[in-house]
Amino acid sequence: MDAPALKSFTKDDLLACARGEMFGPGNAQLPAPPMLMFDRITHVTSEGGAYGKGQIIAELDIRPDLWFFACHFLGDPVMPGCLGLDAMWQLVGFFLGWSGAPGRGRALGVGEVKFTGQVTPNIERVVYRIDFKRVIIRKLVMGVADGVLEADGKPIYEARDLKVGLFNAADLA
Repeated sequence: MDAPALKSFTKDDLLACARGEMFGPGNAQLPAPPMLMFDRITHVTSEGGAYGKGQIIAELDIRPDLWFFACHFLGDPVMPGCLGLDAMWQLVGFFLGWSGAPGRGRALGVGEVKFTGQVTPNIERVVYRIDFKRVIIRKLVMGVADGVLEADGKPIYEARDLKVGLFNAADLA
């Protein structure tokens, strides 16, 4: 399969993907805000990365007015770790759609998650780095990847064996 031409995506591109306009009807979509957990994808490639199977990198600009700071631990604002993990799953699914695979994305699991820090309102930028270990595009469509969330350049969340599959609508009914 030839690599797609676009290697980076703006916020407008990501919103088009959330509306189902990027990969076609019934195919991979990102969630819409506020659940869309990144502002841009800065790099995507079907080669390279830690395992030579592809990589995707995205960024989220942190602002004190982000919705989760107001409700997650009143008086002690912190981004929920599950949102960082969900962002990693979102990126694995986006990569599969970008690769030309058909179907709607669903998280299938994660092998191990480790948190060594937190995202607070004083952080300026979160960077997600996802390195693919396996990409299956046959009757079964699935990506397996390792991911890291960096807060202002410091790795603070690590996820091993993130799994996302793409499924046709009949399989999801």
